[in-house]
Amino acid sequence: MEIHPVAGALGAEIGGVDLAKLDDATSAAIRRVWLEHLVVFFRDQDLTPAQFLGFAQRFGEPIEYPFVKGLDDYPKIIPVLKLAHETVNFGGIWHSDTAYLDAPPMASMLIGREVPPAGGDTEFANMYLAYETLSDGMKRLLEGLMAINSSAAADVSRTREDRIKDSARADAKKEYVAAHPVVRVHPETGKKALYVNSAHTIGFEGMTTEESAPLLRYLFRHQVRPDFTCRFRWRPGSIALWDNRCAQHNAINDYQGHRRLMHRITLAGDRPKGV
Repeated sequence: MEIHPVAGALGAEIGGVDLAKLDDATSAAIRRVWLEHLVVFFRDQDLTPAQFLGFAQRFGEPIEYPFVKGLDDYPKIIPVLKLAHETVNFGGIWHSDTAYLDAPPMASMLIGREVPPAGGDTEFANMYLAYETLSDGMKRLLEGLMAINSSAAADVSRTREDRIKDSARADAKKEYVAAHPVVRVHPETGKKALYVNSAHTIGFEGMTTEESAPLLRYLFRHQVRPDFTCRFRWRPGSIALWDNRCAQHNAINDYQGHRRLMHRITLAGDRPKGV
């Protein structure tokens, strides 16, 4: 197994493995690299949906997305599709997946199926660094706060709504809301991470929206500083596996006139715990 870090802040590309033929020892080694680098990437993995699901099951329990139906034969695999005529993309804002759920997913993974000739990269940001680089005074303030997260705030793109027209889950709620610690302790590493995001976090528990807004604006800018990030260029058969507990991501929308299709799996997590 070959490990190549992609940026100083986070991210590593792993080579020399066939994800369709993993053994327990290699899976454990990948998990160690993933916990260290927060997001890991693989190239040239021509996995069927069944093999992609099998890879995911080595790292956790795949779960269904609350708003959109998955593939007919594999409901836990969600198609993330932007058509050539669409101008807005799915997930085109910095976020941690479905932070508005009581138990947000531990991890998410994408495999590239159809990608544009250029563009459509995904950025990732390190929320350990976002927390660690705050002042001691700001850390003391944040460690006592709970953030309110709402799915209604995730009006990120019409693309999601377009998909809901033909792929909506009948059992989806109109809105999901959950309160989570602003400073989250990672259950596996024990490290502290900043756990708010611009797509879902609408305020702090016990404060008005107006009172919350200035501090949230600062945190949203701070947590995606360029030196906290890495960027991944997709090819067909490329895979990204990221840790939602300590990383955010942003899908860049710079490939107008081209179709892009990814398959996504999310893995069950637990309720975030604070300091």
